[in-house]
Amino acid sequence: MSRVLCVILNWRTAEMTARAVQSAITAMEGIDGAITVVDNDSRDGSFEALTAAARDWPRVRVLQSGRNGGYGAGNNHGIRAGLPDGSPPDYVYILNSDAFPAVDAIRVLVDYLDAHPEVGFAGSHIHGPEGDPHTTAFRFPSIASEFEAAAKTGPVSKLLKHAIVAPDLPRVTTRVDWVAGASVLMRQRMLDQIGLFDETFFLYFEETDLFLRAARAGWTATYVVESRVMHIGSVSTGMKDWRRVPGYWFESRRHYFEKNHGRLYAAGATLAHMAGLGLYGLRRLVQRKPRQTPPYFLRDLVSYEGRDVEGLRKAFEEAVDDYLELARRRGKRPDRPFKGTFNVRTGSDLHRRAVLAAEQRGMNLNSLVPEALEKHLAKIGPHGAAKKQ
Repeated sequence: MSRVLCVILNWRTAEMTARAVQSAITAMEGIDGAITVVDNDSRDGSFEALTAAARDWPRVRVLQSGRNGGYGAGNNHGIRAGLPDGSPPDYVYILNSDAFPAVDAIRVLVDYLDAHPEVGFAGSHIHGPEGDPHTTAFRFPSIASEFEAAAKTGPVSKLLKHAIVAPDLPRVTTRVDWVAGASVLMRQRMLDQIGLFDETFFLYFEETDLFLRAARAGWTATYVVESRVMHIGSVSTGMKDWRRVPGYWFESRRHYFEKNHGRLYAAGATLAHMAGLGLYGLRRLVQRKPRQTPPYFLRDLVSYEGRDVEGLRKAFEEAVDDYLELARRRGKRPDRPFKGTFNVRTGSDLHRRAVLAAEQRGMNLNSLVPEALEKHLAKIGPHGAAKKQ
């Protein structure tokens, strides 16, 4: 019998995560395996609440990641832990903390991968609370898809229909390029071959990258309509309430294209997107079409594409220096707030000031790797004094 490790990532949604766990427990009945909840350094009592609740849940354990490294890093933490006995599973099932599988949803995916050894991923049909289908079966992004998505023009979409990233949702079980990570079963043997999520991505594009690496290694992905999962969506990320696309989205997009296609191709994809936005802008002027992109999107797109990596590192170190100087003035230890990921909405007042200082330099610190910060702190000393070489 195939063994399944179900991984559910929590970040400040303990109550919602508990509901997802209870749905997963029911859907895992009759399936050998376990459920692992990873708290992604919420620091809001989530870990303690979920740990207490897990005492009454069968086959469930709660782990603390120790840092909010993003979606991929948090799931990797649970995957690397394996099953409670230390052994690897046959399959890893990723379930969002705001997703609720039907009683047979996981079994349907397991049966499909059992019957199709060439398939590496099996994703569910995702629907909203009212039964409305969510678009979760996709093609890989390309230069053509960037132009089509930005242009939002009928003739262009018709001409580039084979490049559309989000085509009409399949009505039958179908091979696709990739599926959303809200509910997806992955073959462990494939992950052993291609590796886990790239933790450079803080949020977005990480599953696209994983599926592309798998495809290049000869594995396929299937959208399985018989597996049904209800998904609320954007509870942890707050995407529905975005007034401006966050910096980590642009950083993830750039990393995806540069990593998988090279810098020249990435530049071409951005130029194609800009051209599409220009075409849609003309339509807005002529036909009085409504705005389709968030405020400042084009400016942010160009800004993030034009940044130099070394320049970001220097600005990062300057922001840390600002923080340390402020800490010294107040007689505070500066190292503790840096144990996790930066987020302007969390942490101490000093922590927030450091983040704001960095953002004034045009940076988004959410995607910075904590190890890089720790190296910098080690270099300058725990209280900001430079170490002697």
